[in-house]
Amino acid sequence: MILRPLAEEDREALYEVASDPSVWEQHPIHDRWRREVFDAFFDEGIACGGALAVVRKSDERMLGSTRFDRFYDEDGGVVEIGWTFLAPMCWGKGYNPEMKRAMVAHALAEVATVEFRVGDTNYRSRNALEAIGAVRTDRYELGRYQGKRVVHLVYEITREAFESGPLA
Repeated sequence: MILRPLAEEDREALYEVASDPSVWEQHPIHDRWRREVFDAFFDEGIACGGALAVVRKSDERMLGSTRFDRFYDEDGGVVEIGWTFLAPMCWGKGYNPEMKRAMVAHALAEVATVEFRVGDTNYRSRNALEAIGAVRTDRYELGRYQGKRVVHLVYEITREAFESGPLA
C-alpha cells in the first residue's frame, strides 16, 4: 500500500469507502457514513495537515485514511496516530499492521511515544491496537456526540516497546 498526504481530490474516492455503515458500526461517531458527517471529518483531516490517504499500490484504489495529529513536546515528545479507517475488504488481511508499522516507525524516529485514542466500545479497533503492541494506559477522554457520552481510551507505544514488540 501507499500512504500519501490526503488531498481535496481524494474526497469522493474516500467517501465511497466511508459510506459503508459497517465501517462505523463500533465507532463512537457511528454515522460517519452520512455525507455531512463524513465531509466534516474529511475537512478536519485536511485542516490538521497530517491526514494520509491509504491507497492500494497495484491499482491506486482508495482503501481508507489515517492521520498524525496532536503533538506534545513533553517527555521526549508524543504524537497521536488515529482517525484510521479501512475498507472492510482490508480487514484481517494485514493492512492495518503494515500501515501502523510504517507510521509508528516514522513517528518514533522523532518522538518517544505514540498515542492512540479509541472508543471504549470499539472492540475491533481496540483488538487491532493490542495486536500491534499498543498498551492501554489509565487515561481516557470524555466527550459527547448526539447528546450521548463518548469515552475514548488512550493507548500508547513507546520507542522501547516498539523495538521489541510485534511490529519490530
